[in-house]
Order: sequence, then structure tokens, then C-alpha cells
Amino acid sequence: MDCVFCGIVTGELPAHRVLDDEVAVAFLDRRPLFPGHVLVVPRHHRETLTELPVQEVGPFFARVQRVAGAVERGMPAAGSFVAANNRISQSVPHLHVHVVPRNPKDGLRGFFWPRGRYPDETAAAEVAGRLRDALARD
Repeated sequence: MDCVFCGIVTGELPAHRVLDDEVAVAFLDRRPLFPGHVLVVPRHHRETLTELPVQEVGPFFARVQRVAGAVERGMPAAGSFVAANNRISQSVPHLHVHVVPRNPKDGLRGFFWPRGRYPDETAAAEVAGRLRDALARD
């Protein structure tokens, strides 16, 4: 398996999933900017947004939109930051959209942000559960 995210999509690699359907899989980032930082990936391998077939763009971004709402509702967040890199700064060559909970004065400035880790698997599982619950309320 060459693609880590494809391994997560197929279940061969573990992840704290918050959404999993026929279009996309969303899971907690292993090195979050803040708890609740989620990556949304298309189920089928596409390296970049430009490789996503046009008929898949709308359904994929509908999932990104749902996850952004869940992050804002499920975490103590006044808003969210939604972003994707294409090739440059793309640490895994599989299209992924970052959905990051944001609050005023949260310390993020520009695009050079410190990354953290969940204290343990229990904390990560609790955050993933909160986001799944928020998605279920849609």
C-alpha cells in the first residue's frame, strides 16, 4: 500500500473516523492544530483537487461542508478554517481538505502553525465521537 489515506479508507490503517460514506471518509488529523482538526478525503484515490472529476466535486465538498458544521458544533469553536494544498505542502499525495476549529485569539497566525498531538487514544476517540454526534444531528 503506497498511500496512507487509501489505507485508512480501506480500513487497513487505523484512524478516528467521523464520517464514512460512498463519497468520502473524514478522520481526525494525527497531528492536529487543535482538537477536532479533521481531514476529509475522497474515497477513491485522487492526488489533487485538479484530478477530482468534476462530477465528484459537488458531492465531495458537500461532505466537507457537513464536516465543517460538525466541527463548529461539536467542538468549542466560533468558526472553522477549511483548506487544501495541491502538491506543495501536501504531506500525503491524496487529496485532503483540512477542517480546523477556530476561535478568536486562538494563536494561529498566517500559515506557520504549531502542530500538537492528542494526549492519548482515549482523548482522540472522545473528540471523534463528539464530531460523529454532531454529524448525526444534521
